[in-house]
Amino acid sequence: MHILDIRIRNMIIAVLAVLALFLLVKSVGAIKEIADKSDAYPAATISVRGTGEAIGTPDVATFNFTVREKSEDVASAQKLMSEKANKAIDYLKQQGVEVKDIKTESYYTNPMYDYVHEASTEMMYPVYPSKQVLTGYEVSETVSVKVRDIKKAGEFLTAIAKLKIGEVSSLSFTIDDKEALKAEAKKMAIEKARKDAEHIAKSLNVDLKGVVGFYEETPYEGGMYEANMMNVKVMDGGATPNLETGEQKVTVNVSVTYEIKD
Repeated sequence: MHILDIRIRNMIIAVLAVLALFLLVKSVGAIKEIADKSDAYPAATISVRGTGEAIGTPDVATFNFTVREKSEDVASAQKLMSEKANKAIDYLKQQGVEVKDIKTESYYTNPMYDYVHEASTEMMYPVYPSKQVLTGYEVSETVSVKVRDIKKAGEFLTAIAKLKIGEVSSLSFTIDDKEALKAEAKKMAIEKARKDAEHIAKSLNVDLKGVVGFYEETPYEGGMYEANMMNVKVMDGGATPNLETGEQKVTVNVSVTYEIKD
């Protein structure tokens, strides 16, 4: 190989090495710049909290009734229980309660036992060990009812109690569309947080740039009226009780972080 060819080859290798080093430096710089941008967080921020409360009037009433029957065999107990439960359900349907608002919450079949004592003469003093004897079965069903015409709730409770089918209990009033109430409370909370942030920024003589952080706490629901109807004399066939629905309150707390302009 001629000396000239060797020199040319070495020059080409040197140029390629310099070019490779240049590209490597540029790539590292670009990667660092992207990383810096992705991890960037404003150095100057203002964090505030806001609380919003929305109050609504309950528009739905719910209550439960439970039917229990006993018999020597399961089939008989189920038949007796079903007849009574169906009588109450048929009444509710006749009053305009929709099928979707009548739901079986629980259904149980339990065996019943007695303990029989048998005398033993194998010892000087008699002992009486217990013997478990199956005596029958108890079947129970609990049905929940949603009443959309809230003024009829007391009437339905009294009517079902007079059917003497079992227990009527767990009356409660609530708002069917709770999400609308939550949205209203959240809007109020965010607005209060924004006003607080603007007040702080004005006091510090700075300007807000935008929101860089937001957190919402789980809403608190309070003020729902509940009553156990076993304490009301409808079970004895008394007059229809006067039921006050009260109000329901939803509280939402938010935390908002604002970036301060440079």
